[in-house]
Amino acid sequence: MKIALFGTGLMGSGLAEHWLKTGHSVAAWNRTHDKARALEKLGARAFDDPAEALRGADAVHIILSDDAAVDALLDRLLDVIPKGMLVVDHTTTAPHGTAVRAERAETAGVEFLHVPLFMSPQGCREGTGLMLVSGPPQRVERALPHLQEMTGEVWNVGERPDRAAAFKLFGNAMIATIVAGLADIYTLARSVDIDPQDARELFAHFKATATIDIRGKKMAAGDFSPTFELTMARKDVRLMLETAQRDGNALHLLPAIASRMDALIEEGCGDRDIGVLARDAVRAKTAAR
Repeated sequence: MKIALFGTGLMGSGLAEHWLKTGHSVAAWNRTHDKARALEKLGARAFDDPAEALRGADAVHIILSDDAAVDALLDRLLDVIPKGMLVVDHTTTAPHGTAVRAERAETAGVEFLHVPLFMSPQGCREGTGLMLVSGPPQRVERALPHLQEMTGEVWNVGERPDRAAAFKLFGNAMIATIVAGLADIYTLARSVDIDPQDARELFAHFKATATIDIRGKKMAAGDFSPTFELTMARKDVRLMLETAQRDGNALHLLPAIASRMDALIEEGCGDRDIGVLARDAVRAKTAAR
């Protein structure tokens, strides 16, 4: 295949390297042209004009910084992309923006799919990691063999064109939450003269992912029957805050959690499970139904 690649940052360059190693040709464009030219040593061709990179392509892949960058590219290309061309956008974008772009492409006769990645640059080079895809079933089926060449797993999350964008944000929200939580844990460790590397060893024994598998399932179903009461959880958070404050260390995520717990306890939810933190989200889901 001849692949037109728009976006040659760390991820895009990794994808290009994988395609070139597996026998495809790559025509590359990037807003900063030198980044596209860096791929020429691997066998890609770099273009200043995105329309030139598009010429003769069998498939189009986009991986840019944000919604605005993708929209700006489509402003330049949508009228010249051949009808029926498969356009795969790997950019992490807003669900609403993704839906608008999908409709815009449909009107132009372009077969648009949003396929965000849970892949590192190394994973892109090696063809490992997870891709999400959503969109019309026949279009997804058409793209699947090509996408499966690029990664270890492709998960079809549904027909709605913005669903993959939403699921990508869910995953990145979890990454941000875990990283912020670890930052607070390492701060807490320093407060009691324990090296953060030693503190991290806890998670080789205590499998925190069970919270997602067990409590997360109950939360999503609106089941807040207690196994860890909110009042007791709030007491533990108080101990964390007090321990850090003894040495003047600032925590960042846990104070916000404490504030939310206090509000729910004030409303009479103290005897519910800590999972009641999701109460309003589940309530909104129920109301929407």
